[in-house]
Amino acid sequence: MAKSPEQEHPQEALGWAARDPSGLLSPFKFSRRATGEKDVKFKVLFCGICHSDLHSLRNEWGFSTYPLVPGHEVVGEVVEVGSKVEKFKVGDKVGVGCLVGSCGSCDSCYVHLENYCPKMIQTYGSIYHDGTMTYGGYSNMMVVDEHFAIKFPQNMPLDAGAPLLCAGITVYSPMRFFGLDRPGTHLGVVGLGGLGHVAVKFAKAMGVKVTVISSSPRKREEALQRHGADAFLVSSDINQVQAAMGTMDGIIDTVSAVHPMLPLIGLLKHNGKLILVGAPDRPLELPVFPLLMGRKIVAGSCIGGIKETQEMIDFAAKHKVAADIEVISIDYLNTAVDRLAKGDVKYRFVIDIGNTLK
Repeated sequence: MAKSPEQEHPQEALGWAARDPSGLLSPFKFSRRATGEKDVKFKVLFCGICHSDLHSLRNEWGFSTYPLVPGHEVVGEVVEVGSKVEKFKVGDKVGVGCLVGSCGSCDSCYVHLENYCPKMIQTYGSIYHDGTMTYGGYSNMMVVDEHFAIKFPQNMPLDAGAPLLCAGITVYSPMRFFGLDRPGTHLGVVGLGGLGHVAVKFAKAMGVKVTVISSSPRKREEALQRHGADAFLVSSDINQVQAAMGTMDGIIDTVSAVHPMLPLIGLLKHNGKLILVGAPDRPLELPVFPLLMGRKIVAGSCIGGIKETQEMIDFAAKHKVAADIEVISIDYLNTAVDRLAKGDVKYRFVIDIGNTLK
């Protein structure tokens, strides 16, 4: 007979979980595994609320399992380390992003791309090596293999740094891989939400020219004044789009709703790259002829490997890149999720786990 989540492991834990696709969260007692020889145990202090948490809570992608404890933008303080842990000591500040495991032996793992491992284990909603369900950072403590833990620099604020573990690496990785990080490059960023505002910050820190592309003119001032974008383009304004045709080296598209590709492809120079990092729940329509006529690329990118995530956090600390956040108590969680569904947040909710989850 299968054990209950509270009895699976020896260490008691408390979190907030959804029990069904309504997505309603409430207190949930469960357990964490004993701290193994390569494990780091840490007290969770803050956890960001990612848009994918919303999709998972409500089973909008069709593969959620319940009870579900979300959270993959997790930071805290190390309270115990295993006997063979080398990177961390008690008292260190640590982060966990979207991954807590992989096979360690495939081609992707071999080149530090655990995020593309076919047996990649997600921080929540996945089956771990021991056959038990993974539970995320909406909880008071975590135990993680040190390989999948990120060391937080001392000058990185824990609350505003937490969203970088998903939102940050999601935009940083394709900028690096596709060569959109070179000074003087012209980068378009579609959407100025949790991902988009971080993309603008990273791009400016890299010396890149940034144009924010939005369906709404309401975000012009915050894009230009608050985040330092060089230009702002309203995607529904035909004249603005026409004037910008063929001017961009690349575009990072952060939008998770269905939207037209054709205008974005038109904004690219020849050899331009349109990189999709949002995850719409329905297929997008892709016109091929404009790709052929400019040798243009449409690609996707999903977070990053552990080595690159550490590199991203170190870069962010050096250049003072952090998310714009609204810190909430755990009791406000369901209201925050509802607000997130309406786009009513600037730009990331972060739960103060350490002070409010009791």
